[in-house]
This record gives sequence, structure tokens and C-alpha cells, in this order.
Amino acid sequence: MSSAAQNDLLIDSLLDTDLYKITMLQAFYHASEFRTVDVEWKFACRDLKGYNLADLIPEIMRQLEHLCDLSFTDDELKYLATFPFIKVDLIEFLRIFRLDMRFVELRPAGDDIELRFRGPLIHVTLFEIYALAIISELHTFKHCGGFELATAQQNLTEKIDLLKRQGDTSGFSFADFGTRRRASKNWQKQVLLRLQQELPKCFSGTSNLHFARTLGMMPIGTMAHEWFQSWQAITRLADAQKAALEGWVREYRGRLGIALTDCYSMDAFIRDFSDPYFIKLYDGLRHDSGSPYEWGEKAISMYQQMGIDPLTKTLVFSDGLDFPTMLEIYAYFKGKARISFGIGTNLTNDVGIPSLDMVIKLVAVNGKPVAKISDEPGKSMCEDAEYLRYLSSVYEIK
Repeated sequence: MSSAAQNDLLIDSLLDTDLYKITMLQAFYHASEFRTVDVEWKFACRDLKGYNLADLIPEIMRQLEHLCDLSFTDDELKYLATFPFIKVDLIEFLRIFRLDMRFVELRPAGDDIELRFRGPLIHVTLFEIYALAIISELHTFKHCGGFELATAQQNLTEKIDLLKRQGDTSGFSFADFGTRRRASKNWQKQVLLRLQQELPKCFSGTSNLHFARTLGMMPIGTMAHEWFQSWQAITRLADAQKAALEGWVREYRGRLGIALTDCYSMDAFIRDFSDPYFIKLYDGLRHDSGSPYEWGEKAISMYQQMGIDPLTKTLVFSDGLDFPTMLEIYAYFKGKARISFGIGTNLTNDVGIPSLDMVIKLVAVNGKPVAKISDEPGKSMCEDAEYLRYLSSVYEIK
């Protein structure tokens, strides 16, 4: 019997999502290019590990129906209004915002599930993190029968002790990026409280807005792949990456300046980003696929070739990290650039049971296919092979 209990209703606040979902929502909301755009998102589990996700469908539907009854509270909106980059008109939009089951399609596909969200971009984009967190927690308790809290605490203690045993870790910091694949919401809260108490010098905050607000932590996040993918359908494909970078600058004027580099590939990103305008306005880059060492060296070389001291820029690593890997990357790049980390599954779902490697990704905009290619073939996601080949040719990806 598990010593870790499950809540009946898994999402009870619309702030229980990542900051970048709100920052991207605002950018979409303000960009005239996206005012009449419809989109389609698709769930994918890269490895079922022998579990039957289809068995979860009735409970997933019940949880999503509850989610669609939620709205942002006055206190939550007051909190968002304290962010200098959040505009009043977005706050007023969120005041009347609700998700809608009309945009949800869910059915079995063998042992897997076919889950899609279709509808106006600004009305469906927020489904992603909530749905993943719901499925992850249902997996924890319905498939695995929960987890032993003592095991989870011991695993977390080992991580904390590993960092405490290090010598000089000046410049080392990491944040929680683990909402979407957490073992449970309650466990994520316990993890954050311990990190806050025991590692105050190197734990920098969380991407989760609910916990940032209720636990007094720094909320962290900027943009994700959907921002770059969306531009593929509304501008000339060869200009899509530059348009996304420019659109972000137009919205945030140099704030939230960490650019994601792997919607296409790092090499394609460098070709578009190597402009004094972008180099100076963006504070740094985020790695999310491929070799972190090759990626980091390419980033540093780019900055040096543009006459920028890499030590004035931040490299954020967030791809499948664990604590030993973070320390190895930190040791390699220490003194070469500012380094920070975002860690997800290994932080919030290392509890002694198998976690699911799952995503929900944008696959179509206005009926046209869109894709991310990334620097790691297994992370590519597109439903149109011909479009993926064309996209690869446009961005010179082999």
C-alpha cells in the first residue's frame, strides 16, 4: 500500500502550469498574426512500458471536465499583475477565461490513447501542461498503486546530499521544470519545500506558477517550441525562426530573453540568430536536445565570433537532466559562460516507479502541418513526413 496519497481532483488552480504557457499566451494574444488562428495539439507517449493508457480514459475525461470548470481567482490575477511583463489586457482576458471540453478529443488507440486539442490558439494552448500532469498522476496511482514516500524522500535526500558534498559551486543554479511529469502534485510541493529549505544558494525557483505564488519562489520560464512552430504556418517558412525571435522581442522588449534553440537545429538557429540585434537583446539560450557539450561550444563560439563575451550570457540546460549530469555540465562550462539548469522528471518523479515519457505537441496551425525537428531525432514530432522533409531542406538539416 502506498504511503503517498492522491487528491481526488488533480488540478485545482489554473496557475498550476508553467510560466512560459502564460508568457506565450500573452505574445499570441497581442500578435495580430495569430488573431484568427486555429491549432491542433497531439498527445504522444514515446514508451508505454507495458501500461494500458486507454484504461485511464474515463478518469482523464472526468479530470478534464473539472479543469474546464476552473477560472483564475482574483488573488491569482493580482499575483500575475505584479509581473512587470504581464499587461493589463491579458489580466482582463484571463479574468473571463475558461477552457472548454468542445476542444477535446479523446479515444482509445489500442493500449494507447488518441488525445487531441483542436480550436482557437488562445483557447486551447493552456491545455498542454494540465493534461500531462493529470495523466502522469493518474499513472502513478492507477497503474502503479502510488509510491512509497520513504523511497521518494530517500532519493531526494541523495540528490541534496550530492550537491552539499560539492566544493566550490559558485555560479551553479537549477530550477524545477517538473510539473508536466510529476508523480503527484503533493509530491512536487514536498520536493520544492525541501529544496527551498536545504539548498537556498543553488535552488533558483520553479516554472510552476501556483507553487511560485504559494511558496514564495521565483517563477522561471520564457518560451517553448510552440512559439517557433506557430510561425511556420503564417509566414514564409524560411523566415519562420527569425519571425518568432522578432515577435518575442516585439512583445517583451528584451525581457524574458532566453531563446530556445532547437525547433530546427542549433546550426540553423545560429545562422538566424547571428545578428547584433538578437545577440544583444537576448540574455542567453536554452538547450533542449542533442549533446549539451557540442551545443554549448557552438553557443560560446557564436558569441565570440560576434564580439560578445560569453560570460555576459546565460546557457540554460534542460534536456533529460539528473543531478550528476548537471554537475558534469557545470564543471565543463564553468568559467566559459553563465550556466543554469532546469530539471524535470528526475526531480519530481524519481519515486521508485516507472515514469511515462510523454509529450503534447503542436502538430497543425490553420490546417497546415507544423513541426519541431530538434538536435535529437527521437524528439522530432510531425504527422506529415513530406512536410518534415521540406522543412529540413529549408533549414539545411541533414
